[in-house]
Amino acid sequence: MSHPTTVAAALATMTALVGLVVAPPAPAAPATPAPSSATAAQAASTGLPDAPAAGRLTNLAHLDWLGDDVAPPTQAGHTTYRLDSEPEIGMLWTYAEPNGDGTYRHVGGGAYDQATDTWGQGAFNADDISRAAVVYLRHWRATGATTSRDRAYDLLRGLTYLQTTTGPDAGNVVLWMQPDGTLNPSAEPVELPDPSDSDASYWVARTLWALGEGYAAFARTDPAFAAFLQERLLLSLDAVQRQVLDKYGEYLDIDGLRQPAWLIADGADATSEAILGLAAYVEAAGPGPGATVRPALARLARGVAMLRGGDARTWPFGGVRPWALSRSLWHAWGSQMPAALSRASQALDKLALAAVAAADSFVFDPWLLTSGGPDNGRMPTRGDTSQIAYGADSRLQSLLATHDATGKAAARDLAGLVAAWYFGANPAGTPMYDPATGRTFDGISATGEVNRNSGAESTIHGLLSMIALDTHPRVAAAARVARVAVRRGTRTLQAEDATLSGRASAQRPTDLWTGESLYGGTGYATLGRDGGAGKATFDVSGLGRSLVIPVLDLEPGSRAVTTFAARGRVLGAVRSGRIGAQGDSPAPGALLPVTVRRLLPAGARRLTARTTTPAGPAKLDAVMVEPVVSRLVLRGAGHGTALLSSVSGRVERTAVRLAGRGRATVRTYDRRGRLVAQHRPRGRVVPVSVPAGGFALVTR
Repeated sequence: MSHPTTVAAALATMTALVGLVVAPPAPAAPATPAPSSATAAQAASTGLPDAPAAGRLTNLAHLDWLGDDVAPPTQAGHTTYRLDSEPEIGMLWTYAEPNGDGTYRHVGGGAYDQATDTWGQGAFNADDISRAAVVYLRHWRATGATTSRDRAYDLLRGLTYLQTTTGPDAGNVVLWMQPDGTLNPSAEPVELPDPSDSDASYWVARTLWALGEGYAAFARTDPAFAAFLQERLLLSLDAVQRQVLDKYGEYLDIDGLRQPAWLIADGADATSEAILGLAAYVEAAGPGPGATVRPALARLARGVAMLRGGDARTWPFGGVRPWALSRSLWHAWGSQMPAALSRASQALDKLALAAVAAADSFVFDPWLLTSGGPDNGRMPTRGDTSQIAYGADSRLQSLLATHDATGKAAARDLAGLVAAWYFGANPAGTPMYDPATGRTFDGISATGEVNRNSGAESTIHGLLSMIALDTHPRVAAAARVARVAVRRGTRTLQAEDATLSGRASAQRPTDLWTGESLYGGTGYATLGRDGGAGKATFDVSGLGRSLVIPVLDLEPGSRAVTTFAARGRVLGAVRSGRIGAQGDSPAPGALLPVTVRRLLPAGARRLTARTTTPAGPAKLDAVMVEPVVSRLVLRGAGHGTALLSSVSGRVERTAVRLAGRGRATVRTYDRRGRLVAQHRPRGRVVPVSVPAGGFALVTR
């Protein structure tokens, strides 16, 4: 599988998806009304779940409407539980587009052929079916709703039909199915692997997720079905064993950094979703059957944990990167790495895994929240600022799992800030989830426009979040404080937009994607060439005391040295040659943030970057400027919430203006999420002492 192509294509697809405010005319397909809140309220008479109970957020009506039942034709290598006696299996439409009159229509993937009633990709896909099964399983276990149990049963039967059961690809999964139940292993446009059941993939990982949680849910209530799910989980795990874990103990050399060669699709993102299912299975199966799966779970978790890095001052700021082949890239969608490590920590009794999750939760998440939220692409600057529910939910689930694994209340408190995305604390400033219909909109574009389609993936992750919020009322209440009053975090200054002098020039490459990362803005600046010096001057007026983090395209063998200075003081220097050989990386060099030693001083108006080199220029993409104390302040429903995050080496004293009445509550935490102090001061302006490298949460 060519994962570089997959990552680039996925980023492009996500950007295109959320960038559409009004969908283009859909291919001819039957127009079907999505359920309104009224039809949902009447659904009890038909055996469907009714509207959410008073005070509850979860409403399954739109997901139910996306569902379908199909009797597939006989297809070699594909069968499922009791297919002879129950010929129809559960499916789920991939997309839903609005008709303009308040109703929605089902849409498949790719171009539609009306003559054959087929889509270039298909109508239903394993990725969404597996995750929808998890929605129904979690809803059933949280509420006891038998309708959710029955729908989970149907979808798990449909998902296992998509598994290939015989031959060299046994355990792999066909991604797409047409409306009549015909499988489409080779979609148009082409997706990798092709055919889709020819190698380990994201959909194999998500199948393991659903099967593991399915086994845990049905083990006591339907042992026969649970035994079938166990058999199919082991079938897909065997495929992972021979296609992925056969490389256990082997390593990739990524620009001088050793990375694991045994991740599914080379991704901690994909692997983490498999870990969620395997951890659920190990805990439910107990020491006997679970013992056969524990080694694979431990090895996959170890690989994910190896992608951690940085701290409050250095990239990737304590986070776990999603892709083993790039040191420069992070994306919010599929970023359930902390959730997976937390669940694996509990299943395996390995505290070290929870510690990695804690660093992501207590160091990376405060940086992410104050610097813009769950973007589709930090590569390493904010190359794709579109946002979707998959990203918001991944961060929410990870924080709640970290809380469960560590007992740290800080994770639960941060979860409320993340979940506020659904209710308006987002770039569009508008709710993305509607409890009356159960719809989650498909995303927010980089320019802040909402795509009001409501397809399967967004609906699924919105509902996973709502189930979690209904289970954690305190987090749900915090999430409703959801109007962004202030967000002051990382400011990115593009080098090509700086004032350039000497041997310096702006470069605009035809493709900003390097193969493993993305130049920000329109390109980069070359500084210094032909033995001469080049300089870039940035306007930093009003930024105050800040961490300076240049982003350079580092190249092995480069002799360029770039010195950063402000107010007559050298802040530090970056050597462009301080990077390892390309090795297994998809591209030569690495576009990386490199933190300089000294802070930008208060009152500085200009920051200069001056490069000297005997031969060949430095490639400066941007400079990230991080306030010593960054902040996100929310207001709404008569309350206020503030997150203050520090990159300082000492306690920083500051103040924040907060909405609401009465005393505020100030909780300060260190970088491990440990409570340092708590007090309740008076006044609209609240004084706060933020621990070195830690964060504070202020509520009223």
